[in-house]
Amino acid sequence: MLETFDASRLKSAGPSTLSDALEHGRIVYFPESPVPLPAPEDITFLREELPTRMKRKNVSLYPEAMRLVGLDSGGDIAERTHRILGEHSRRVTDFLSRTMPGFVKDWSIGTSSFRPLQERGRKLKPHASNELIHVDAGAYGATHGDRILRFFINLHPTEERRWATRGTFEELYHRYGDTAGVAPPPGSERPLSPGVAGRMYSSLLRGASHLGLRMARVIDTSPYDRVMRRFHNFMKDTPEFQASREGYEEFGFPPFSAWMVLTDTVSHACLSGQYALVDTFLIRLSSCRLPEIAPFHLLQQAPAQLPHREAA
Repeated sequence: MLETFDASRLKSAGPSTLSDALEHGRIVYFPESPVPLPAPEDITFLREELPTRMKRKNVSLYPEAMRLVGLDSGGDIAERTHRILGEHSRRVTDFLSRTMPGFVKDWSIGTSSFRPLQERGRKLKPHASNELIHVDAGAYGATHGDRILRFFINLHPTEERRWATRGTFEELYHRYGDTAGVAPPPGSERPLSPGVAGRMYSSLLRGASHLGLRMARVIDTSPYDRVMRRFHNFMKDTPEFQASREGYEEFGFPPFSAWMVLTDTVSHACLSGQYALVDTFLIRLSSCRLPEIAPFHLLQQAPAQLPHREAA
């Protein structure tokens, strides 16, 4: 599940090496962040100043709208946070554009966020908890089958960030698709693409979001996104699923390491950790080299009809 790229291996990687690993359900791990970190004084500012200025669990910059959310103060604090996250977003975007040019063409650049809170023991409602294993559904609104890519950096000076997984979406769909009520009847295929009216509605909302109306995209939906949300909720709402150790693995990401993953494909939970930078992107399904193992195409068929593949 974890595929490591140290500096030497990253240097020799081809234009599809990283993206192929992502599509196969790997967590692409960099022992040392390949993206330059913020300046030391900016890291100290994020760790020490922002936790006392929060009105949400994260501070997020929407680069397309140039909008910062999550702080309870403006002025110099907001201006500095905006600058730090904006510069970081550009560094991550540049790195991904260089290393996976075909995969990220026509992508949508989402938020650049700082997560200052300790994930362990937050006692959140299940649907809001990162400690429960899940696959992501609807990153800031409808994806319509596009892929959710997230890039993480652990900014804690001494503590690793611990993750757990139960495997890939494909593996879990085989096991739980029928139980979760997300599989179509055997012998049939589910149409997951929106109709003409749905496409027009989504287009209007995307246009509004580009004008700076941040909530416009959030209220968008599609047949695919509704099914993915049901599977996401089934995982978090089912104690037996969370308690099972079938396919269970844990990973620790040390301070200043980085990793990226298609979070709609790899089930995951953050068991503990504090101070992380997280950048989110939507990758077009049409840019994938392995679309047949993307959730969109898997959900169109009943689990019993799908071939069982060994992990790549």
